[in-house]
Amino acid sequence: MRLFVMALACVAVLAGCATAPRNLYAPYKTSFGMYVAHSKVNTICLSPKLRFAISAIERKFGRQVVVSSGFRDPWYNDDVGGADNSYHTKCMAADIFIPGVSKRSLIAAAYREGLVGGLGCYPGRTFIHIDVRDRPRGWKKPVTFSGC
Repeated sequence: MRLFVMALACVAVLAGCATAPRNLYAPYKTSFGMYVAHSKVNTICLSPKLRFAISAIERKFGRQVVVSSGFRDPWYNDDVGGADNSYHTKCMAADIFIPGVSKRSLIAAAYREGLVGGLGCYPGRTFIHIDVRDRPRGWKKPVTFSGC
């Protein structure tokens, strides 16, 4: 009986030390069914092909992505230093990350995803760039940019 009471006391003390799981998405808002990193992120016109690519990546990790850059109008694209013919201005690109998932794992998943046509990785940044451009004839993997 004494052993049972001691075990019960230990469980009660340890239960008080346990913390509730942290909501990794608490800092983010949603926009058109997607988590976004800040209020300037526009996900309204992301192409169906891009949404399918994002969904495939989400299924691999069992978590939703956070979009840190989606559609950009030409003026906003200029303000953030985007390329003149950026796929962001065509609703065909997104910069994404997944809270709690390493950037390396996310890069590997995007690299293997058949719908991803372009993959960009930026040293020192938490996000990666994916787009759904057509791959060059005969390419089985996405076009990659420096840092990937």
